[in-house]
Amino acid sequence: MPVPFKYTAEELFAWISDKPDFVLLDVRNEKEFANWFVEGPALFPYINMPYFNFMEDLEESLALIPAGEKIRIICAKEGSAQYVAEQLAENGFEDVGYLEGGIVSWGNCLAARLVTETSSYKLFQVIRPGKAACSYLLISGAEAMVFDPSRNIDFYIDFAKKHGAHIIKTFETHRQADYIAGSINMARRINAEIMVKKEDFLGSDFQFTEINDNETFPFTGNGPEVKAIHTPGHTMGSTSYFIDGTFLLSGDTVFINTSGRPDLGGKSAEWSRYLYLTLTLKLRSLSDDVQILPGHYTTWGEANSDGLFMERLGTLRKTNVAFQLPNELKFAEFIEANLRPQPGIYIKIRRINGGWLTVDEDEANTMDLGKNECGASNYGKVGMSAESNRADG
Repeated sequence: MPVPFKYTAEELFAWISDKPDFVLLDVRNEKEFANWFVEGPALFPYINMPYFNFMEDLEESLALIPAGEKIRIICAKEGSAQYVAEQLAENGFEDVGYLEGGIVSWGNCLAARLVTETSSYKLFQVIRPGKAACSYLLISGAEAMVFDPSRNIDFYIDFAKKHGAHIIKTFETHRQADYIAGSINMARRINAEIMVKKEDFLGSDFQFTEINDNETFPFTGNGPEVKAIHTPGHTMGSTSYFIDGTFLLSGDTVFINTSGRPDLGGKSAEWSRYLYLTLTLKLRSLSDDVQILPGHYTTWGEANSDGLFMERLGTLRKTNVAFQLPNELKFAEFIEANLRPQPGIYIKIRRINGGWLTVDEDEANTMDLGKNECGASNYGKVGMSAESNRADG
């Protein structure tokens, strides 16, 4: 009898980024599946059948699984997927795998893709498919800088090490609300200097270095210029980072199809005006040829042919809805019409990212699950909450 095998989240992402030749079977309950599921660049057969169906009526459940196909199973924590995998293997399915660590491992999965390489530096976009988020790693010689790292700090540290570098600075474009940032732990682990705009971190319970508008941050060697550009609106401390006069790491200020949401501080109308002025005035001097590298994406349709979430500012000025609104009033109306209530868990996450709250690993994993809700867009009508994100097996 064939024995089911474990596969990793990184392997799953690699498979669904190429030409998937399997059926993904998600055995979480319907509510969890509807709230958040695996997404990738390629379409593939993806079905949901709760694991308790297999316990209650194994024969009927097996009959609904496509025969003769490779089956890859996912659940909340691994155990339920392993159980279902064993049932399939015992009943004639020959190529069955289950996700190691369950949906949590998918949520923490990171994949680095090269944006550019020059004689003096390499810039990588680090995609977090389970969060639809992007962080960045800039390497020059033996030094590296990371921007908006997630909790999975081992990935950044190890990736930099493989490229002969160590991380000297970790930048936050703003105080994140949708995920637990990695900068605090990275500072503790490797003594990386935390770089932030003070407006978002007043009274924070950790040591940081305050950055200023138009300030530059050099590497020891002949690295690229890294320049801070204060771009308020998503938050009042939101800051973008201009790399080598070419790449703008825009955080949650501007995405490929829309802008960030300005309501996280409870001042939507006020911050909406700041965001409008950032897009129309602060970014006005930047060339159309500047490449925008956002902190989030909405769908994989926004990725380019290299699988990167990157677009010329000139193109966004013609296609991004946030740039098409003729005045402040219309911008504010668009924002109001396209904001869903922010998930309640965001308040707690912001406290963690300010250093005022510490949670254990299990709670952090639960809080950190689910796709981001940071854009002024109306995708994903299924409501999400801390309770609906709780794993059941």
